[in-house]
Amino acid sequence: MEQRPHHKFWPKRLPHSITVPATSLWHNLATSAARYPDKPALVFFGRVTSYRDFAAQAEKLAGTLHALGVKRGDRVILDMQNCPQLVIAHFAILRANAVVVPVNPMNRAEELKHYITDPDARVAIITGDLAPELAKASNALPPGQRLSHMIVTQFTDAFDADASGDDAPAPAWKEWLTTRHPLPALEGGKVIAWTDALEAGHTPPEHVVGANDMALLPYTSGTTGLPKGCVHHHSSLMHNAFAGLMWGGSTSETVVLAVVPMFHITGVVSMMHTAILAAATLIIMPRWDRDVAGRLISRWKVTAWTNIPTMVIDLMASPNFANYDLSSMTYIGGGGAAMPQAVAQRLLEQYGLKYQEGYGLTETAAPSHTNPSDHPKQQCLGIPFMSTDARVVDPDTLKEMPIGESGEIIIHGPEVFQGYWKRPDATAAAFVEFEGKRFFRSGDMGRMDEDGYFFITDRLKRMINASGFKVWPAEVELLMFRHPAIQEACVISTRDDYRGESVKAVVVLRPTHKDTTEQQIIDWCRENMAVYKIPRKVQFVDALPKSGSGKVMWRLLQEDENAGK
Repeated sequence: MEQRPHHKFWPKRLPHSITVPATSLWHNLATSAARYPDKPALVFFGRVTSYRDFAAQAEKLAGTLHALGVKRGDRVILDMQNCPQLVIAHFAILRANAVVVPVNPMNRAEELKHYITDPDARVAIITGDLAPELAKASNALPPGQRLSHMIVTQFTDAFDADASGDDAPAPAWKEWLTTRHPLPALEGGKVIAWTDALEAGHTPPEHVVGANDMALLPYTSGTTGLPKGCVHHHSSLMHNAFAGLMWGGSTSETVVLAVVPMFHITGVVSMMHTAILAAATLIIMPRWDRDVAGRLISRWKVTAWTNIPTMVIDLMASPNFANYDLSSMTYIGGGGAAMPQAVAQRLLEQYGLKYQEGYGLTETAAPSHTNPSDHPKQQCLGIPFMSTDARVVDPDTLKEMPIGESGEIIIHGPEVFQGYWKRPDATAAAFVEFEGKRFFRSGDMGRMDEDGYFFITDRLKRMINASGFKVWPAEVELLMFRHPAIQEACVISTRDDYRGESVKAVVVLRPTHKDTTEQQIIDWCRENMAVYKIPRKVQFVDALPKSGSGKVMWRLLQEDENAGK
């Protein structure tokens, strides 16, 4: 790879690029289990699953998937909050030569229909609390498009309901985690309990997939229409797992706090796959709670924590923070939002930890950029990752921009996805040829400094970043148009001191529904969309500003909002 400005800050011990293994991701677990059979792999509220048991459960579940008719390349829905079953099911799907379709557990039935029909999924693995919503989505579809099987697990399949002390769940989670839900009715299909699926005694198929087979189909939303599936082969995830392991210095002694969601590309690749490759231990949290995190870091001597900055801010604001022991930590970093300089400084002064920010997209299997541990810059995306070439170009002419000037970030590397599932038009629009290579257009505007570090400056796309959750206004608008009172809606971001940004909807009501209230709209949204997408504010207007061609001028509304009008 040619010399680039950032290479002078490159960690001396590391190569600029790496060779991607030709094996599937399943081999990483099989190898770790063969090497370290008795080592803790997954820890969930005090219940420890060894690498031997983890691999054995994944093999058993793969056998059941095979018996249910799951074949090579078939897409299987995985819809859960973080728990051991998510990790086991993820690897079971890969072991069965199939493809994981990770689904955000906050999605509601109206949203979930798309995750069944678009990937042509027939089988789903899910937790009992979420299963009724997915069954509702499937049952509402025409017979030929429905799920044929759902495998349903309960949280208490993986931990002891009476776990106490430092291993106890947050009191507020008790009912959520310990309730054993009845299995829902699946029209035209069959629902199987997780325990039955593991004990069925089916033999898994021969494992035949390799680097160039599809492994993951995560969905990403954009400026228009419904979410699009990103086709990732084993090789693109494998590259970032190996590169992440080298970059972060992970070993079999690494202990990871697994709290970023493992339905999200960062949690899947930078945390889960990197940890399993290293034979590290995952201390699993189903959702964020600052005091549970503080207790688990202290109790299990966590060494690595990938997060979003709001988690760190929240933990350090806990009245109990002084009681927690963070001295075992050797790596802390993340992305999704900028880490405030004052908080980064406090981490450095109190714990000698340099917060490592990174940048990536669903399309780039998490990091395409990251900060080197020896030379991180604050509020910075970092430098292009291993084997990666990234440039800043004029979005119209595709000419490279001079140092310090803003343009669109484009990315070339083995971690870049193959394209959008069933969307050749969107795939063609997402790639450009630059200097004879195929580059992905990120849609993000940034600049590069004289040292080759990248900084975000703006977004070409209308994305709202609420605590690291990406909200796409077009998707929220499409859902809101289903409300009987809404004639038109335009979704913009509004400033939020804690989340960074929140969702605001500017709404024109139908003449027949003028008495509709802001709270009624918000309550309806809560029923029909994931909680992070729900507008926190609704503003009623008589008309939305339109361009000469009739397009809603969302930028004008956004500028007014930013100016406090």
